[in-house]
Amino acid sequence: MSEKPSKKAATAKIQKQRRRRTLTFMRMVHYGISNFSRNIWLTVAATAVMAVTLLIIFSTMVARNVLVETVAFISNRVDMSMYLKSDAPEAQVMELKQRVEKLDNVASVRYISSDEARAQQAEQNKQDADTLEAIKEASNKMPATLRINLTDINDTSSLNEFVESDALYEELHDPSKEPSFRGDKQQQTIGRIGSWVHLAEIGGGIATLVFVIISSLVVFNTIRMAIFNRKDEIHMMKLIGAERGFIRGPFLIEAVIYGLIAAIIATVIGYVLVFSIKDGLVGYEIPIEGTLQILTSYAWLVVLAMIGVGATIGVVSAYIATRKYLKI
Repeated sequence: MSEKPSKKAATAKIQKQRRRRTLTFMRMVHYGISNFSRNIWLTVAATAVMAVTLLIIFSTMVARNVLVETVAFISNRVDMSMYLKSDAPEAQVMELKQRVEKLDNVASVRYISSDEARAQQAEQNKQDADTLEAIKEASNKMPATLRINLTDINDTSSLNEFVESDALYEELHDPSKEPSFRGDKQQQTIGRIGSWVHLAEIGGGIATLVFVIISSLVVFNTIRMAIFNRKDEIHMMKLIGAERGFIRGPFLIEAVIYGLIAAIIATVIGYVLVFSIKDGLVGYEIPIEGTLQILTSYAWLVVLAMIGVGATIGVVSAYIATRKYLKI
């Protein structure tokens, strides 16, 4: 009979502890919100700097994604071609095409016959009557072409090795035209395109790191000044036996609010900026549609990610400040 009352007592004790923890948390949230509104100028400064930090992080991510799309777009236009004899047997050309498709880093291969190449050149020069007439009257045939798209345009090693060692290519290639990817100028162009992403990542990473540090220092000093302003109140709380988490909690809540508000501000500004420059980028043939699609479809994830980053910066800075200056 004594077992049932003991279970009831244990259950009641657990429920009481849960209510106590919930009440404590609600008080910490209340005190944190009060702290947030006590010194409006410090609050505005901390929130503004964090908003700038988050806006830079947002802009860096968007810029990198646009740049990656641009590089992919340009990569598809970079001429990676093998030129073949105009009278090369189509069966052998198809076999050569299959061999190239199996190479590392090759995404796709397209065969353009001699007649197709002439038609394409005529289409490209249809506004120039003299050139168009010369193309029509030319008696010599244009070389057939294998147009190659690479996964990574900076890596043409497999293609270079292939043209140097493959016997079928040696038999079919046009001796008057070297593969387009082997010229020094072409290699420089390819390398320059690939370096854009690398430079953007480095520059964006440095800018992000600098502003994360600045934002953390501002939050750190804001919390420190709040601790100094409330030192008598904190001392009284220690004397009456307040728990360490209860004293530190409001400052952490205050820092989370900084991150929350800053994230919302930065995200709104970021979206406005991106959509406002859309037409300008499209006018310069910069592919931004994919990035806009991501921002539109996953807007709630973007907001949550920004809030998470802002809250993390604020909580880490506040935790360090309270650990250093609360002496608890």
